[in-house]
Amino acid sequence: MSGEEGGPRGLTGGPAAPASGTLILAAAPIGRPEDASGRLAAELAAAPVIAAEDTRRLRRLAGRLGIELTGRVVSYYEGVEAGRQDLLLGELRAGRDVLLVTDAGMPGVSDPGYRLTAAAAEAGIRVTVLPGPSAVTAALAVSGLPTDRFCFEGFPSRGRGERSRRFAELAGERRTMVFFESPRRTGTTLGELSAALGEKRRAVVCRELTKTHEEVRRGTLAELAAWAAGGLLGEITLVVEGAPAARGAGAGDVSAAVAEVTRRVTGGLSRKDAIAAVAAGTGVPRNLLYDAVVSPRASS
Repeated sequence: MSGEEGGPRGLTGGPAAPASGTLILAAAPIGRPEDASGRLAAELAAAPVIAAEDTRRLRRLAGRLGIELTGRVVSYYEGVEAGRQDLLLGELRAGRDVLLVTDAGMPGVSDPGYRLTAAAAEAGIRVTVLPGPSAVTAALAVSGLPTDRFCFEGFPSRGRGERSRRFAELAGERRTMVFFESPRRTGTTLGELSAALGEKRRAVVCRELTKTHEEVRRGTLAELAAWAAGGLLGEITLVVEGAPAARGAGAGDVSAAVAEVTRRVTGGLSRKDAIAAVAAGTGVPRNLLYDAVVSPRASS
């Protein structure tokens, strides 16, 4: 497979430049090898160059699919992503296709691939996709939460302050939200989401999707935080319900919002983040809520 994008070449009468190869973004199974498509197997067997996040996993997958890798296999994980970009662009410019695969799912989605894709597109090199399994859409579909509109948040920041600020910003997000998280941080993240979004917000924890020990746990954020507090194992995807439609703010709404701010501050959220989150989730104007929290008599 090869091709090129951009304008015609060789218009000056000299020899035409060689056609570039194609960068193929290939989705790999997120659990069971038998979820691999026949097209993925064929491309793995034929690709002259394969850029793989984990070369050992790639060879195991090839073995399970009963195929032999005949092309050059290049290690391409987060730590070497920048350093290998020129090498892979050179292969593409020389007319060789490059098949990009990650450990599981789609390259570039919280995995290496975005930078290479952007650089190839900028260079006028053809980029195509070999679709397949994705933990994002698999978790969303199985969650039972609204799927008409959703957003993907990837892995939350590891810095607590930055993570708290982001969760506060998401308190008013109306779309269903999908997160990736490490198993050891899942309980903490669910607790922080509960504090920022409200403990009664519905959510789903998807663990080991498509694998032997697949588990889909549904409940409120508070219930799931308590369940996960002892620690989890495996690959985790979180799906969180979006905020309800904001209502106009009456006196009763402001009082309830102040009580909710107090509850979230008691739960560990900063006052600033708690006010932002509650204002976004209730529709109470932030300045009005701030005045009510800081100077309750003046706002009464």
